[in-house]
Order: sequence, then structure tokens, then C-alpha cells
Amino acid sequence: MKKNTSILILSYIEKNELCSSKQICDGLQVSIGYATVKRLLKKLIVNKLIVAVGNGKATRYNVSSTYRLTQTINVDDYFKLEIDEREISNNFNHLLIKETLQKSVLFTSEELKKLNELQEKYKSNCSKLSKTEYNKELERLAIDLSWKSSQIEGNTYSLLETERLLKEKETATGKTKDEAVMLLNHKATLDFIISNPDYIKPLSVSCIEDIHSILIKDLDIARNIRRTRVGISGTNYKPLDNEFQIKEALEDLCKLVNSQKNVFTQSLLVLVLLSYIQAFADGNKRTARLVSNAILINNNICPISFRTVDSIEYKKAMLIFYEQNNINSFKEIFINQFEFAVNTYF
Repeated sequence: MKKNTSILILSYIEKNELCSSKQICDGLQVSIGYATVKRLLKKLIVNKLIVAVGNGKATRYNVSSTYRLTQTINVDDYFKLEIDEREISNNFNHLLIKETLQKSVLFTSEELKKLNELQEKYKSNCSKLSKTEYNKELERLAIDLSWKSSQIEGNTYSLLETERLLKEKETATGKTKDEAVMLLNHKATLDFIISNPDYIKPLSVSCIEDIHSILIKDLDIARNIRRTRVGISGTNYKPLDNEFQIKEALEDLCKLVNSQKNVFTQSLLVLVLLSYIQAFADGNKRTARLVSNAILINNNICPISFRTVDSIEYKKAMLIFYEQNNINSFKEIFINQFEFAVNTYF
């Protein structure tokens, strides 16, 4: 009841800016006492979903930047509208990294509790493994991540073919050379991250560029920050096209991530923002997934393979972030895939 009422309160405030607690109570049209509404409002403020303006009887309420970032969006309903019918933020939001995310809380206390409990399970499981057994599981996760991360980008290798390639250097019949190189580069990048866990601490633009360089080795992809425009299929969102603004956005991203105390928040921010900035001509989402995992590995937290994520759902969640700066769908993917990794490997 309280959860449903809180959702009703948030919905009312979103539609009625700067409303009073009395207006909220009267406007909910549900059987609930005024004292309960006041108590739920305080909880919503603590969770940074709403902000209070003014004092005493003059207090008014607005939804917060955190709410706009994390409110539930029905993915199926969202994509019933065609690309040109959706109301979106067409251009890069300069305030998103500089201001909005600086003062937003991405994970609820319940979500953090779940993630921390899963991490404790991971640590407990690892403590029972020998070094050889642990490395074997890490190798299995690395193969799965190399396969899925490449598949999301259109690579047609199967998981079994990927395993043969990475373990035995046996290429699959009917596949292109670039597909094999993409997979081998993923594994090489992961090996580098595992061997150099402190490389991304603190996170810097040069670290991101170096990881991108390993990922695109021997592929016909330009290194370093792009100097040309780039389009994203399936959306009218237009990333930055100025080299200096792109570098500034990357620097702001690094400052934001390095300022965060929670590692799960750091990892999620990298995952979505490197994709949002689109700093390179190609390989942005691959770089995001590897840098995000590098942060987890550096902090002895279970890495994520994304093995069971649906590629289309992944792309839809990313498009919602591009167009609405809403992270909720992608956050759900992150939490679900972390849970899968803990329960599947090690």
C-alpha cells in the first residue's frame, strides 16, 4: 500500500508542480490520512525523489532530478511510437554530467542492499575456491563477456564458436576476419584489465582511450577522440560533434565517477555515459562495458558478463537514456546481470 501510495504521490507532484502537502492529500483520491501523506513525503525527500521548497505551512514540493532519472518508463509503450513521433532531448545534455548526476542518487537503499548482499555471496564463494579454480571461472566469464559484448554490436559468432576461437585460436567457417578480431580484442582487453586492476584508478581520459585502442586493434576504426559527426541508428539523438567538447565531456565524466563513493554507481555511470558521449568513431558501447567492468574488478567486485541480456532490450534501454536521460531500464539490466554473474560464476 505504501509503495503504491508513494507512486501516486510522485505522479501527482510531477503533474502539479509546487503543490502543498494538503493539496497532495486531497488530490490523491484514495483513502489515506494526512499524517500518512506527510510521513511518506519525508521518506521521498530522504530518498531524494522529491525536493521541498519553503518552510512550515508554506512548504511546497517538486519532483527531483533523481526522480526524473530513475522513474519507471514502460519500454513497450515507449517504443510503440515511431522514431519521429517520440518527444525526446535531441541534443547532448551538457548539464546532465556537470549538475544533474552530481546531486542524484541512482540506486535506492533496497537496490544497494541487494547488490551488497550479492557481493557478499560472491566473496564467500570465492573464499572457497583455489586460485586455479577461481581463474577458471574468471576465464569462463571473460569468454561469455567477449561473446555477448560483440553480439550486441552485430557479431555473428556463437558462444561455442567464440570459446573455440579464444581457447584454440580456431576461426569459424563463414565468418569475417573482423568478427574474429573483435572477439580476440575483447579477450585481450579483459586480460589487460585483470593483469592491471589499478590502471583505471583514478579514471582518466587517457585510460579510456587506451582501453578503446586495445579493443579496436587491427580493425578499420579510428583511434582517439573523433573529429567527425556520428549518427546512432534508431534515434534522433545527436551526440556532440566538436572534438574539444567531447574531450571536456569525458573529463567531466571522469571527475563525476572519481567523486562517487559507491562502486556500483561508478560502474553504472561509466556504462551509460561513455555510450551517451559517443567519444569514438566506433566501439563506444564495447569500451563502456569493459571500463565499467574494470571498475568492478579494481574493487574486487564480481564482474558482469551480460550473457543473458537480450540485445534488443539492451539497445532499447540505451535509447531511452539517450532520448530521455532516464536510467531506470538500464539500471534494471545492470542489477539483473550482476545477480546472474554472482549466481553463475565462481
